[in-house]
Amino acid sequence: MELSLLPAALLALLVLLAWLTASLDAQDPDVLCGACRALMDEVEYDVTKARQKKTKVGSFRVNPDGTQERRKTPLAQSEAFLTDLLDKVCERMNDYKLEDDPVTKEKTFKRFAPRKEDDIYKEFKKFYFYSDAYRPLKFACEAIIEEYEDEILSLIAQEVHHLADRLCTGKSGLCKTSANHTEL
Repeated sequence: MELSLLPAALLALLVLLAWLTASLDAQDPDVLCGACRALMDEVEYDVTKARQKKTKVGSFRVNPDGTQERRKTPLAQSEAFLTDLLDKVCERMNDYKLEDDPVTKEKTFKRFAPRKEDDIYKEFKKFYFYSDAYRPLKFACEAIIEEYEDEILSLIAQEVHHLADRLCTGKSGLCKTSANHTEL
């Protein structure tokens, strides 16, 4: 009877160990900064695309005169769009890889995967990439959204440019320097 519990106990221990490793890696300042920049890069890309589109919002309630209160609003300001975006954006963290800058020795996450609109996307998707390396980045991304969701939505509503710098360096302090910062 005790031997039959051994595989279940080992599995539980392995799951706990994997979770602890991911959560400890996610606390690394380089991972948090990289996750914040990658998150905001993806959000800014999607919001920029969505600003060109409109969606109908309003009530389905019919007024006494037979009309409905519906209006077109930019898709990027739609609550449904923004909620869906923040729910799914961390899934794209596996499109990033960790790079060490040879000069500064800083660790940064760079997007290596093409976007759906890119010509090479169809060829790229024929290959299957899987690595546990992106899990800390995904975990950190989810933690950042949980912690700073209101700030992210506020920046989008203000139509701020350079979202990564505004959130990651400014509001949250997760990154020490701006990505656009250059020394003179």
